[in-house]
Amino acid sequence: MMSRIFNWLESRVDVFAPFDERATPPNTVWRFIWYHIREVKGWLLVMLITAFVFSAIEASLYLLVGWLIDLIGKHPPEAVFRDHVWLLAGFAFMLLVVRPIVYFANHAVVDQVVVPQLTNRIRWRSHVYTLGHSLSYFQNDFAGRLSARVIQAGQSVRSATVEVIDDMWYVIVFAGVAIGFFGTVSVWLMLPIVAWMAAYIWLISYFVPRATLRSEANSQSRSAATGRIVDSYTNIMTVKLFARGDVERSSVRDALASWARTFLDLTRLITVVSVVLQTMNSVLIVVASGVSLWLWSRGQMTPGEVAAGLGLVLRLIQMSSWVIQQVRGIFEEIGAVKEAMETIAKPHALVDDVTATRLTVGRGEIVFDHVRFHYGQDKGVFENLDLTINPGERIGLIGPSGAGKSTMINLLLRLYDVEGGRILIDGQDIAHVSQDSLRAAIATVTQDNALLHRSIRENIAYGRPDASEADIVAAAKAASAHEFIMGLGDLEGRNGYDARVGERGVKLSGGQRQRIAIARVILKNAPILVLDEATSALDSEVEAAIQEQLQTLMQGKTVIAIAHRLSTIAALDRLVVMDKGRIVDQGTHQELVSRGGLYARLWERQSGGFLGLDLDAPAPEAVR
Repeated sequence: MMSRIFNWLESRVDVFAPFDERATPPNTVWRFIWYHIREVKGWLLVMLITAFVFSAIEASLYLLVGWLIDLIGKHPPEAVFRDHVWLLAGFAFMLLVVRPIVYFANHAVVDQVVVPQLTNRIRWRSHVYTLGHSLSYFQNDFAGRLSARVIQAGQSVRSATVEVIDDMWYVIVFAGVAIGFFGTVSVWLMLPIVAWMAAYIWLISYFVPRATLRSEANSQSRSAATGRIVDSYTNIMTVKLFARGDVERSSVRDALASWARTFLDLTRLITVVSVVLQTMNSVLIVVASGVSLWLWSRGQMTPGEVAAGLGLVLRLIQMSSWVIQQVRGIFEEIGAVKEAMETIAKPHALVDDVTATRLTVGRGEIVFDHVRFHYGQDKGVFENLDLTINPGERIGLIGPSGAGKSTMINLLLRLYDVEGGRILIDGQDIAHVSQDSLRAAIATVTQDNALLHRSIRENIAYGRPDASEADIVAAAKAASAHEFIMGLGDLEGRNGYDARVGERGVKLSGGQRQRIAIARVILKNAPILVLDEATSALDSEVEAAIQEQLQTLMQGKTVIAIAHRLSTIAALDRLVVMDKGRIVDQGTHQELVSRGGLYARLWERQSGGFLGLDLDAPAPEAVR
């Protein structure tokens, strides 16, 4: 029975329900919170009502105790049960049936519907929206900071909402009952409570803003200390090689000292406010007790009313420290919401056109038509770039660092939008097709292939998740990776294709990561192939073995290859020579060498297969 109830409650909010992934969340705190909670407003109303009813029952218990004391004091036992049996039975029913049901209803909504489901829905939607940001968004921030903001967004929005509706509502109802009860007895009894409440509100208004600021400073110091420690661990090889452990210790020591100062600054404030609050509470107990006894001595209060009144006072005092911390927590959560909002709620810089269609690649022709791109600056990179790559043609992009080769690839993949002109694939402007369909049609291998912290199998099949085991193994063999894969293992006892590769593939060597990346591209088998220093991390023997497979892979595809080691691309159909964002020459290897110019100088001045740094310097005689 209970299991069915829980299952029903837990299915009321669909964490992964479809939503408009393109809509930018609001950029003000309360609108940002409402944006995320509006779809569960009905459940929040249920939570509000049940919290009100339960807090009213809790407050009424003190009045019930006072009534019972007066009843027992004024009537003999037989008269109590004879004349008030149904009233007593009603109170028992309220305590034994109504109170547990209301409590269950409140906590079931909070714990089964709102807290886990709403929290994870906010995290899911924040994550999906964040994934839609452009490459530059991620390049301008820390991955750890972004992920922390996404996780924190769900928790902070939920906490601020639940604490205001559920916890603070409880306090407000309780205080209202207390003041109302004292007001019906005597204004002299109500005045101390009202004065204490006024002083308490002043104390909160003094404490919370200062505590919030100091908590933020403490949080920033904690983040700085954590960042320095993580930086030391991440770059531990550099620390060891340069014997700079003393520097890292000093750096972390300074960060921890700063953290300790901000933490002590916060605890000082908490200590002072706690002492002031407890002094106020002691004064309230003495004054309320004195006034109650004075009124009782004058016949204006019954013993039961004295007991009920002092019980309410003691309960308010017990709640006072908890409430002030709750209010502080709410403001801190709102501050965390603001931080998350400022990170997440930014418009997507690069979005699909509303009429975007799926790219269809039949021939594989690529045209850069009067492309202008300056990375948002006034000038630089491409001003009027024209290049046509014929269907099935294999071209190599050549030029010194900064010539614009990788930028061309990034524009083709639409990691950035062109600022002028257009890029066409089989006559389709890539600005008007979906980004996913565009990148699905292009297989890319770069010189720095970071792998996902997943199994070898998952990494190879990343571009084609439905691939069979046989296809995955065949791709690995074609990339000369199968043999070393079979020898892999991880700390959890997984071996071979099941072994995890570590964050960014750190458990593998550069050459091994490169071969996994090549296997992934072989398996993807896209009609357009981009090779950006695809074999730069491989030794000569492995490179020679993979080059043969790449030649087979290139058949029937449009290929763009970048390599500083010119011998690896000299045999391509056409070489395009670039310098300072312009195409300065193009042709076959023999044509370019015979014409002289930049390519001939690059070819002549390579030593060991790498470009010389100074193109204007005389070429070494050994190379000549």
